[in-house]
Amino acid sequence: MFQDEAGFGRISQPAHCWAPAKCRPSVPCQRVREYKPVYGAVSPEDGESYFVVLDKCNTENMSVFLKGLSEKYPEDLILLCMDQASYHTTSALEVPKNIRRFYLPARTPEMNPVELMWREIRKRGFKNQIFDSIDEVIKRFNEVVSGITNDTIQSITFWSWIKEVVKL
Repeated sequence: MFQDEAGFGRISQPAHCWAPAKCRPSVPCQRVREYKPVYGAVSPEDGESYFVVLDKCNTENMSVFLKGLSEKYPEDLILLCMDQASYHTTSALEVPKNIRRFYLPARTPEMNPVELMWREIRKRGFKNQIFDSIDEVIKRFNEVVSGITNDTIQSITFWSWIKEVVKL
């Protein structure tokens, strides 16, 4: 599985949209600096995923995420690929027995297929949207994630180099 975190909040980014000819669309936009980090992991081979919204990115919450991931797949040995954030590599991190971590090279987010999942989630539920509260943001996030199938996750994340590694 590949793991990463992303922030979802109330700062909106205008995006392209359809409008009738000779009509300039009005796109809502807001700059409220309120967000929640989402921890996520995906398995490109079978499209399985696990996402959880927490309060901040730190060692304690990373331990909570790993515990939840372990409990979701208790019979599996999880090989978890992640970046080298300090709270991923610290010895204070509580790593369940069925999880083995390994790391992407430093400063290479383009190697992590979860990055494309964040983009897909934002495209499906956050394009040209404004939210009255952070609770609405989290509700929308959960709605979008529940609508993404394993096949979709697989099609987005199962890159050719990952397929080669899985064959080994």
